[in-house]
Amino acid sequence: MDSVRIAGSVLTVLSLLAYAVGVLQPYPGRAFSVTGVMVGVTLTAVGRPNRGDGA
Repeated sequence: MDSVRIAGSVLTVLSLLAYAVGVLQPYPGRAFSVTGVMVGVTLTAVGRPNRGDGA
C-alpha cells in the first residue's frame, strides 16, 4: 500500500502545480488538474496504513 500512497501524493503535488500554472497562464486541458488533485487525495487516503487493526 505504500506505493499507492506515494503515487497519490506525487499526483496531488503535480496536479496542484499544474493548477497554479493554469491560473497564471491558461492552457488546454487545465481542468484535468482538478481531477488529478481529487484522484491523488483519494489514492493517498486509500494507501494510508491502517493503524487500528492491531497488526
